[in-house]
Amino acid sequence: MKLATRINSFLPVNNNDLSKVFEDFRNLGLGYVDLNYPEHVNNSTPSEMKALLEKNDLKLNGVALRFRNEYINGELGNSDKEIAEHALKLCKDAADYCREAGGKVVTIWLGYDGFDYSFQIDYVKVWEQLTNAFKQIADYAPDLQIAIEYKPFQPRAYAYIDSMGLTGMMLNEINKENVGVTLDYCHMLMKHENPAFAADIYGSRGKLFGVHLNDGYGLNDDGLMIGTATPFKTLEFLFYLKKHNYDGVIYFDTFPIIEDAIKECEQNIEMITLLSDLIDDFGLDYIQSVIDKNDAIAANKLMIQFFKNKKN
Repeated sequence: MKLATRINSFLPVNNNDLSKVFEDFRNLGLGYVDLNYPEHVNNSTPSEMKALLEKNDLKLNGVALRFRNEYINGELGNSDKEIAEHALKLCKDAADYCREAGGKVVTIWLGYDGFDYSFQIDYVKVWEQLTNAFKQIADYAPDLQIAIEYKPFQPRAYAYIDSMGLTGMMLNEINKENVGVTLDYCHMLMKHENPAFAADIYGSRGKLFGVHLNDGYGLNDDGLMIGTATPFKTLEFLFYLKKHNYDGVIYFDTFPIIEDAIKECEQNIEMITLLSDLIDDFGLDYIQSVIDKNDAIAANKLMIQFFKNKKN
């Protein structure tokens, strides 16, 4: 597995020194890094960042856009044309940085494109503005994967790109080979989606470009340690990643605030390794044979078998 974790969980305990964070990542055995853009790169050129990563035996998976300040009323879909153009330029700049630093995925989460009140936005206008912007980004960086990360709400009461369904509609309309999706496990729980459903649909169509793994209770972006709240859903989600030969990075998007960041990451590694090995021990064909029965009792028996770690 290709694993990465959240830089911002490690910065506070490393005096905001990215080089020390990368040393922790190397010692944990992680192989990949995702950078927030421009948050994590303001003081480093792409070549400097690439050298720092190589020094710690790490590779850049990609960059994730972070929009602040002027974008609080919308990013690519902002009604102010000038601000929307700034957001588009930021995405293109992020793509350039990603390429030069050795990454391949540009993840775009539009946290502020949305609304809080009825009659606040023109829904069709925003739709057209967003799809056109994504087409431009895709054409600007055809060598990179452009991944849309959806979330149902937070910080807006309603996010515009809020679900697997709407994201799928948008991908269909954008119709670019290099535009896909990043699935965030907690975001899917917040939308009351079953994460495995999205993994199966997008994975089967070659549109799964990124995975943010965490856990939660569905009412908030909890960012809990992997498998702690919904272990069976996590197990099913990982099954479909394996079934569809997902070869991208699994990024631990967890929020250790009280917990020690290193120890918390170690737990994530231990849990995902345990669940991955459990799937391998049972075998994809055996698990699929249970699914093919379309039988709740058979599915429940499978879960008990997982508990016992025995097929029979």
